[in-house]
Amino acid sequence: MNNRSFRSAPFFALPLLAAFGALAFACTATAPETHGSKNGALGASAPFLGTAKSYAVLGGSTVTNTNATTLTGDLGVSPGLAITGFPPGIVLGTTHAGDAASLQAQTDVTAAYGTLAGEACGVDLTGKDLGGLTLTPGVYCFSSSAQLTGDLVLDAGGKADAVFIFKTVSTLTTASNASVHVINGGGDCGVFWQIGSSATLGTGTTFAGSILALTSITLTTGATVSGRVLARNGAVTLDHNTVSIGSCASGPASDAGAPDAVAPDAAVTDAATATDSSAAPDAATAPDASPVTDAGLSDAGSTDADTGTP
Repeated sequence: MNNRSFRSAPFFALPLLAAFGALAFACTATAPETHGSKNGALGASAPFLGTAKSYAVLGGSTVTNTNATTLTGDLGVSPGLAITGFPPGIVLGTTHAGDAASLQAQTDVTAAYGTLAGEACGVDLTGKDLGGLTLTPGVYCFSSSAQLTGDLVLDAGGKADAVFIFKTVSTLTTASNASVHVINGGGDCGVFWQIGSSATLGTGTTFAGSILALTSITLTTGATVSGRVLARNGAVTLDHNTVSIGSCASGPASDAGAPDAVAPDAAVTDAATATDSSAAPDAATAPDASPVTDAGLSDAGSTDADTGTP
């Protein structure tokens, strides 16, 4: 290189360095943090909840409510007997206190809890706040406690049967007004939280999924859950909450991906005039004209193939 070329080199290097600097700045700009689990929709399976799938709230020792809580689904406690605060709380389902039904539900919760605990971890989120994350279907674990501050987005990626599993060794705590949202075709029925001790949802939290806690679950004032609140050994404490199982009582997401057996409906035709998968038409109705069959959803009053009970 001659002396003239050597002297002019810095003038060409400066624009090049500026371009690299701009690229580095763009790469470090703030953006939503996204994680994908190695255990995707095919690797993570929803646990079989058995008779517990009809419960909005199930406690181990007691269930205590303050103010106007509304539960859509069954309410139960076992082996404890005490359920207080209903009314003013409202149960749009059946209440079971220390009876055979609630005992069986607790047995099924214990089995489902063990299934969730045995799922292989796809992504270790220990030390991370769930707030601000966007997660794809899979299994996420915490070697200690889990914290949610802000909004957690669960992206189903267009899969209606997407499953999200969260496992903590100890507690789950949400801050006030925290939220969990499922987007892109998924449903709240496919979200499960296996909590190694106790869970506390902060004031005004909007939560998605079924919580299965080893000890207790506390929903503070105004917290809402689209899913289930299932405590194995401890108490469930409610205060002006809404807990709804919605369509999760009979969907495949609560039966390890296996659809319920479809039987003819004795009084109600299927939505959108879809025909039953059985050859017999619904009683007291004309055969459906549509060739579309049920998509794995059980008709009201049908028998669950997994348990053999309605």
